Amino acid sequence: MQPPCERFVPGYGDANAHFHVVGDHPGVHGGAETGVPFTDCVVGRRLQRALDGAGLLETTGDAPAVDLTYLSYLHTCVPNCDPTKDDYGAMEPFFDAELRAIAAHVLLPVGERATRHVLETYTAHDPAGLDFEKLHATELHGSGWLVVPIRDPVDWTGADMDRLVDALDTLRDTDYRRESDLGRFVAGNEPYFVR
Repeated sequence: MQPPCERFVPGYGDANAHFHVVGDHPGVHGGAETGVPFTDCVVGRRLQRALDGAGLLETTGDAPAVDLTYLSYLHTCVPNCDPTKDDYGAMEPFFDAELRAIAAHVLLPVGERATRHVLETYTAHDPAGLDFEKLHATELHGSGWLVVPIRDPVDWTGADMDRLVDALDTLRDTDYRRESDLGRFVAGNEPYFVR
């Protein structure tokens, strides 16, 4: 997909990911220099350490090795200034197509803007009046996705990283997958699971 800009940071990771980490844009969460989301900045390195601690990354750095994880942004263009509401609106079809193509079981929105967007668009939760700080590392059920909001790493206190790592470790020990068995609609006795 070619977004409507000259410089952009495309999604990165496993196309069959179980976990989709969603950030704001490269000006906030990094990647403008490397072309990889959540890199080349303090915020990205902080998040990578937490994802590595939870087993979602195999290595960290400018080209992290992922483990069933996909990293992307709501607004993939490298901005000259803060994107406007219209800029985000122009990027929405690209993000939505990417999210549905990856079809991860768990969405991990990073920061208030990404969390607000995911909750408004992909769940029945109304983000109005929610305390985004308290939502950090909690599980919310969406429309076909499990959502685990992540407080923006720039605002993390000492306990926030540990909370996220513990929550993801606990989640990975459960059957977090969002699948339906449509085997009853096809010939034979075998299950037929779809996302």
